[in-house]
Amino acid sequence: MAAIRPSPTSAVLKLASELSAAGRDIISLGAGEPDFDTPQHIKDAALRAIRDGETKYTPVDGTASLKAAIQRKFADENELQYQTSEIIVSSGAKQCLFNLCMALLGPGDEAIIPAPYWVSYPDMVRLAGAEPIIVDAGIDQDFKITAQQLAASISESTRLFILNSPSNPTGSSYSKPELQALGAVLAAHPKVVIVADDIYEHIYWADQPFVSFAAACPDLFDRTVTTNGVSKAYAMTGWRIGYAAGPKALITAMHTIQSQSTSNPCSVSQAAAEAALLGDQSAVREMTAAYKQRHDYVVPALNEIDGIECRPGEGTFYAFPRIIEAAKQRGLENDTQLVELLLNEADIACVPGSAFGASGYVRLSFACSMEMLEESINRIKRALAT
Repeated sequence: MAAIRPSPTSAVLKLASELSAAGRDIISLGAGEPDFDTPQHIKDAALRAIRDGETKYTPVDGTASLKAAIQRKFADENELQYQTSEIIVSSGAKQCLFNLCMALLGPGDEAIIPAPYWVSYPDMVRLAGAEPIIVDAGIDQDFKITAQQLAASISESTRLFILNSPSNPTGSSYSKPELQALGAVLAAHPKVVIVADDIYEHIYWADQPFVSFAAACPDLFDRTVTTNGVSKAYAMTGWRIGYAAGPKALITAMHTIQSQSTSNPCSVSQAAAEAALLGDQSAVREMTAAYKQRHDYVVPALNEIDGIECRPGEGTFYAFPRIIEAAKQRGLENDTQLVELLLNEADIACVPGSAFGASGYVRLSFACSMEMLEESINRIKRALAT
């Protein structure tokens, strides 16, 4: 446990909440959470489940009807065909990823993680006894690793490659040709499993259609695990439902781990998730349009601030500007000090890029109103101009 850190994003949210409770006018841009309410038809499905007595244990890996809905989702949206025995439902996509690491990795194994990365990937790997191998991809290469970088990082000990697209924290997304280039490298290494974290699939606005790794690289389908969930797209973070699909042997091992840890996900939440996947999708489109509008305001506004460089994203609700020059202009040494300055002098809470394996950056969530974003930009400008 000495090698494992608590989640930095959770720590920022906790601090922002404490300061707000103490009377500070804190604007929190640290949350990886939609600011919208869960659509009403999804809540209605949960209420029906409660009234109908669906409040008991379910199968460990999820109800048959929800797994069928996930199977249909993969077929209709991603052109991926899975048997229900190749699908598992967990208490969030985070648990799917944790179960996968525990099922696949052990001492002496390595997992390749492109940076910037979601904060939990490296520690999940360490908890499984394996070693995270970090491959850096900065703003100059659009936060995406190249096939050459991937090839240079693979060793005899490599067992897992983690790919998150669109990416938390950068909003960057791999195109189909870029995925195929990575797949061409991985094809020569049959011991490597690929996990595609597609949790931001629907919060996406690039010109080219979204494509999941297994669809882009069908020859690697048999060793790709695709994870997703309802938290982000349907504003259901508190419902805690995620899912994964992949090789039956791996999914079975993940099922075994889950049976000895949490058992089944919440029965009522599963009914709500089923309604989310099978019901009206207009709310998802409306929320994504709002995120895109906010993105189109935040990115240019950040780029207008001296010492800040921000790349446009293709999805998610994050901006990941490089701020090291702005920090130096204020006599600061790193991103952590700049985050502390913004909290102390501007009442803005955000997360340092070093938490995501990218020092010199910060992550700003724009899952809040335009009014709050405009006020946030004004506060940041004032704090950095002092």
